[in-house]
Amino acid sequence: MRPFIVVFSLLSLVLATACSAPGARDGAARVGADAAAASGFLPLQVFYDLDGDLPTARAALARIGSDWDDAYAAMLLDMIYFSTSPEIDDGMTALLAQASGLDPTDGYDQFYRWVWARDPGLHPRYADFRAELYAQVDPAFRAYFDDDPKATIRLDEILWGGVNQDGIPPLVYPKTLTAAAAGYLDDGDLVFGVFVDGAARAYPKRILAWHELVRDRVGGREITGVYCTLCGAMILYDSKVDGVQHELGTSGFLYRSNKLMYDRATSSLWSTLTGGPAVGPLVGRGIELTTLPVVTSTWGEWRRRHPDTRVLSLDTGRERDYSEGAAYRDYFATDRLMFAVPELDRRLPNKAEVLALRSDGEALAIASDYLRANPVYADRLGATDLVVLTDPSGASRVFATQGRRFVRWDGVATAVDADGDTWRLTEGALQAADGRRLVRLPAHRSFWFGWYAQFPTTQLVR
Repeated sequence: MRPFIVVFSLLSLVLATACSAPGARDGAARVGADAAAASGFLPLQVFYDLDGDLPTARAALARIGSDWDDAYAAMLLDMIYFSTSPEIDDGMTALLAQASGLDPTDGYDQFYRWVWARDPGLHPRYADFRAELYAQVDPAFRAYFDDDPKATIRLDEILWGGVNQDGIPPLVYPKTLTAAAAGYLDDGDLVFGVFVDGAARAYPKRILAWHELVRDRVGGREITGVYCTLCGAMILYDSKVDGVQHELGTSGFLYRSNKLMYDRATSSLWSTLTGGPAVGPLVGRGIELTTLPVVTSTWGEWRRRHPDTRVLSLDTGRERDYSEGAAYRDYFATDRLMFAVPELDRRLPNKAEVLALRSDGEALAIASDYLRANPVYADRLGATDLVVLTDPSGASRVFATQGRRFVRWDGVATAVDADGDTWRLTEGALQAADGRRLVRLPAHRSFWFGWYAQFPTTQLVR
């Protein structure tokens, strides 16, 4: 199977036809061609010619094969994405198979994994190659790769997701309803619940799965909620760093099957899971968004805890099937992935849900099934002692314990520590009668494969 989302395959072919217009990339490819040749690498135009008329593409394929360097493998995988000629497609596949020793009938994901494991280096103008290639899809894409950007991740691990910039439209200050007015929700529907500066807000999964990013104002604070459907993670961020509000959107690209955001001011690419710039002008400036707590709960449970909550309206300005489970139904129904990742860990199924945490440079994943069976779970991550309290709906909240050991909790509002002290659960902290507070720690659910792909040294509790 081609390495793109099947639902977007027709769009990809249409865009590929536009990319193959004669001379569409000639000028950009010639820029720096002498430098590439001086370094022993083929000019970029040779690779663009793979998408030209058949005689031109055949000549390009022959030249690449005769002057082969493993650094070309990533470029062929980019070009295969857009190939409309079965003959040239087969020729590129044959070159990849010959270089890697892999069976060409086993699909393209294996070639990605071989490149990433082999790490043969990249063509010295690979960033320019991508800037020009993907600018033919969406001119906004050029800024992501232009001018050899700084990066904390490998550029060849960034894959196009099949949509334009903000092609999955973010929700911007969306309309909300009172809990009583949200008749479209059933008690069992999943929501992402947030509580910021005294205000409760529920973002139903059935809506956010179609939009994947929401910019909102909750309790007077500007927040960005980003939901990666492919990796099952909803993360909430404070949008401001040092007084600067970062207006984030959906870039259209993925890193290890996890969506990359972009900011409108600089077109830097941002990691969804770390909240920091990964490619572009903002890399290296010490910028990282503050992660805020979010909980995956049922609508009935969230509404019971927060009867004054606001919740998203179905009036989003977009025509979508917002019924429960409609978005990505086929993807969620299997354990298969849409995009390759460098490595899988079979200790859990790919899409098994885990509660994911990061602290003090360490990462922890706790299987959601384990937490349901162990509603009071204590652990230590880095220098932080913590307890996870899971209610009967499966919603898990994490608190820093400062060394206290909890022995009981009623699944609703009250936890008891080993000294017999009683603590009341709120969204922000565990609170004792004498005013002591144990603060809540940010955590979120994720599919196991997605968390492991980003943090392969993560601890796992199952």
